[in-house]
Amino acid sequence: MILPRYRIGASTIPGAGLGLFMEEPVPRGRVVVAPDGIGDTHTFEELQETPELAALLHTSVRWFEDRYTLSPDWPDECYVNHAFEPNGLWHLGFIFAARDLAAGEEVTIDYRHLLAPGQEETFRDARTGAPIIGMPWRESLMASTRALLALLT
Repeated sequence: MILPRYRIGASTIPGAGLGLFMEEPVPRGRVVVAPDGIGDTHTFEELQETPELAALLHTSVRWFEDRYTLSPDWPDECYVNHAFEPNGLWHLGFIFAARDLAAGEEVTIDYRHLLAPGQEETFRDARTGAPIIGMPWRESLMASTRALLALLT
């Protein structure tokens, strides 16, 4: 569920396709996206070993520990694109404004929080050309928790 008014449009990130843009200013620390009925979760091992699930691996998102959801229907929050220096903070399925966001600004997050540990995204970071590789759960949780604490204090 996306809380502020938004629109989906052509991304400002080269090669990204569509992006999610705020239609109103969003203050730092505000929730931009909140979990909306998490369906079934699967371990990464299940996703890799079950042919029907493996075919949908490209739609997977890590929510916590080794639990992933699949979103083959591409809800609008799937249009939040990657950046190593994002303006959104992914934390346990929520996306917070990492700084004040202007109306019309595209929202980005660091995809390394969404991928399995060591899993490499099929594309590279548009700005740096560096690979996007999933972080271990503990590292991801510590980094996003510290960043969220800094946002809220």
